Amino acid sequence: MRSGLRFLSEVSLGLAIATLASVCSFAAEQSPEVPAWLRGHIGEGDGQIAQVVLQRARALYLRKVKEGVVKNPCYLAMDATRPNDLTDGRLGKRFYVICEADRSFRAISAGHGSGRHLRGIADFSNGRECAKNFGNAMDSNLTAGGAYLTGETKTSFKGYYRVSTKQDAALMRSFVQFDGEGETANARQRAIGGHAAVALKGVCLRKDPHSPYANQDGYVPFGSLVDYSGGRSDGCTSWSQSDAGQIIPLLKDNPTTVYIYPESRDVEAVAQAVAAHQPLPRAGLYWNAFCLKQIGSPKFWPKQILEPILAQYRGDHPEPPPQSAPICKGRDFSG
Repeated sequence: MRSGLRFLSEVSLGLAIATLASVCSFAAEQSPEVPAWLRGHIGEGDGQIAQVVLQRARALYLRKVKEGVVKNPCYLAMDATRPNDLTDGRLGKRFYVICEADRSFRAISAGHGSGRHLRGIADFSNGRECAKNFGNAMDSNLTAGGAYLTGETKTSFKGYYRVSTKQDAALMRSFVQFDGEGETANARQRAIGGHAAVALKGVCLRKDPHSPYANQDGYVPFGSLVDYSGGRSDGCTSWSQSDAGQIIPLLKDNPTTVYIYPESRDVEAVAQAVAAHQPLPRAGLYWNAFCLKQIGSPKFWPKQILEPILAQYRGDHPEPPPQSAPICKGRDFSG
């Protein structure tokens, strides 16, 4: 009997040691030095990650792992200086999912903040291809570079859309909240996070009392599905629907870091170098060469400057009271 107990104790001890070894093995891989397999992905070509972006994203991740905040084996990064909607119809790969534990590196597309054009006051809008303007002001619709941590995931019903002449589908879109630090500390107040680049347009209310999403009067939203993967966002990180379907499950109840380049210091340093006609490599700076040629020079709009401008615009241009969607008309909209 004692030998049996001793055997069980030895087995339990062996399992504990194996588990500890597994954890230590994972921790050992998270060394300050970039592993050789990952260094092979560094570069400024298609599907590669710029060295400064990887260094900062990795440093943020390792810091949060050391603090015990993050246990997720993967971390995320974005290079918002790269192009999004390429001229040949392809989407630029500038968002990165890096999982060092299994040596996986994936580059995908992601949208940047659209910004806004306040006619007669200020223009801080961005085109679809390259982002020129960055900022952290409320209601600016701008991307703010820096450090983020993923938070809770919320999934909400947006409405129904037609997938065939006889079938409709419900659009359920998940949103991953980001929490920032420093200049991005107001990410939650700005409702900054990650989600699929899909929405419903031309929404009307259709009578469908049997739907679990019907309102108290038995109506549900119904519209046309729009995929804006090659477009812009309200400041959030937007992914294609298929990519979002793979990324968001990785983050559910398992937070990790997101580093977005450029920060305000990068924008300002590059703008100064451009004004001085100084080559960026010589100044030790980085910006995607194609986009820098397109935008001329970037600009960062700090909230201390932009939020008073936005407040003035809201005062001069009050929004009309919200109106409910119209009732759908025609037999094609019948439930």
